[in-house]
Amino acid sequence: MTNTATSKVSVTKINEGDATVQEDFLAAEEPLEIRMITGAPGNRIKKSISVTMRTPGNDVELALGFLFTEGIIRSMDEVKQYDEAEENVIEISLAENAIPDFQKLERNFYTTSSCGVCGKSSLDAVRTVVSLQSKSDEVKIAPEIIYSLPSLLRQTQHVFDQTGGLHASALFDLSGNLLLLREDVGRHNALDKLIGTSLLNSSLPLNNHILLLSGRASFELIQKAAMAGIRVVAAVGAPSSLAVEMSKEFDITLVGFLRSERFNVYSSVDRIVFRQEAKHF
Repeated sequence: MTNTATSKVSVTKINEGDATVQEDFLAAEEPLEIRMITGAPGNRIKKSISVTMRTPGNDVELALGFLFTEGIIRSMDEVKQYDEAEENVIEISLAENAIPDFQKLERNFYTTSSCGVCGKSSLDAVRTVVSLQSKSDEVKIAPEIIYSLPSLLRQTQHVFDQTGGLHASALFDLSGNLLLLREDVGRHNALDKLIGTSLLNSSLPLNNHILLLSGRASFELIQKAAMAGIRVVAAVGAPSSLAVEMSKEFDITLVGFLRSERFNVYSSVDRIVFRQEAKHF
């Protein structure tokens, strides 16, 4: 691929009335079309199911992660082949016995915006898949581990350092070791890339990991985390009310406003090991 994650531009910088022209780097943003091929041999159907604005890179992982977090596929067993059909186009060919409900997909995507999936039918699909993946866990995490995550993330955000314009999703083990990082102009794309990579690596469900979000925790990110079996989500920014509701429903420990040595816990606080019981005010 000729695409890169950054684009070089000329910019006029103003500082106390003085103007200078310099080269600068921006996060690249280009459309990615995801096509799906299904059906019996001799009667294969190709259908465009999504166009998303993304930062080029890890496009196959993004496409696979999108199909997985939308509930279209449940494992790589349902995928026959995947490739870059042309620039900015990924085609995913499903196995003959994998038959998605196109009418249901159209109804769901009609109620989907760049902020994620909405609607009762989509929520029901999430509940169905998550119930199959959910496992009991004995995850316990010290606050010190959570404190350390943002600085570890920043040390590895190389494209962000160049552009300042990318979201990141990072996967850590329970000891706070960074395992996987993906960046994108779209926060939902960054997480789809991370989950798609995990799908390719046969490491789902991610129930013994910590997901760190570089920004806020919104409904669609918690939905995607739930689909991947993630039990602990930490966000540098604030959660939305729907994100908190979904975290409670799927027993996800949701941490928000993570900065320096403080954070808030909005759900399933029992996974965080404190030195003393919380005081109630």
